[in-house]
Amino acid sequence: MCLLSVFAIADLHLSLGVNKPMDIFGGWDNYVVRLEENWQKKVRPEDTVIVPGDISWALKLEETYKDFEFIHKLNGTKVFIKGNHDLWWSTRSKVESFWRENGFDSLHLVQNDCYPLGETAICGTRGWVNDDTEPADAKVIAREALRLEMSVQAALKKGLKPIAFLHYPPLYGNSCNYEMLEVLHKYEIKNCFYGHLHGKTHAFAINGTRDGVTYQLVSADFLHFDPLDITKIVQNDKYY
Repeated sequence: MCLLSVFAIADLHLSLGVNKPMDIFGGWDNYVVRLEENWQKKVRPEDTVIVPGDISWALKLEETYKDFEFIHKLNGTKVFIKGNHDLWWSTRSKVESFWRENGFDSLHLVQNDCYPLGETAICGTRGWVNDDTEPADAKVIAREALRLEMSVQAALKKGLKPIAFLHYPPLYGNSCNYEMLEVLHKYEIKNCFYGHLHGKTHAFAINGTRDGVTYQLVSADFLHFDPLDITKIVQNDKYY
C-alpha cells in the first residue's frame, strides 16, 4: 500500500488580511507566490502538512480570514502548532468554531493533545526561549514543557508513536532548553522539528542528531518556502 506523504514547514508569517509585509526582509521577496507554487507542486490533496507556528500576523481571529482561506485552498490536510506571533490564537473552541463557520475543514490544531497520523501522532507545543534565569521565562518554560508532555502522553494512550514539533528550538547554538529536552528524552522521542529562526540565526540552528534525538529546522525561509518532505524520515525511523 502506498503511504501518504507528510511535509513540514513553519513560519508562514502570512499577512493577507493585515498590513505586515515580510518582503521587507532579505530572502522574503514574493514569498507568498513562491510558497504556493512549491506547495502545490509536491503536496497532494491526500497528504498532510505540519505547520509548527507563526502562521498569521493577524492580532484578532477575524483578521485571519484571508490567511486561512489561502492555506485552506492549498493541497492537503494542515496541522498547526502555536507560535509566538500567533496572537490570534485564543481558545481552541473559538478557533475551531471560526474554521467551521468558514468551511475551512482542512485545518486542524494541536493543543495539549495530538493529531493521529497512521501509527504515529503529531505532538507539540510552542516552547519558549532557552533562558530560565528570569522568573517569568522560567514559569512559561515549565508550562510549555508540561504541554509537550501532555501531548506526548495523549499519543501514547492511543498506542501511537509520537513525533515532536515545536516552534522554538529546544537547542540553539550552545544554549539548551533543559525542561523541553527532558520531556523528549523521557519519552524517547527520536525526531523533533522546529521553526522560529530566520536570516542570520540559521547559522546557529541545530540540524542533526544530539543524544539520540534528530533535530531539523523547518522555518519557511530556511526551506526557501518549499515544504520539507519528512515521509522518508518517518519511514526510516519505523514510525509507520
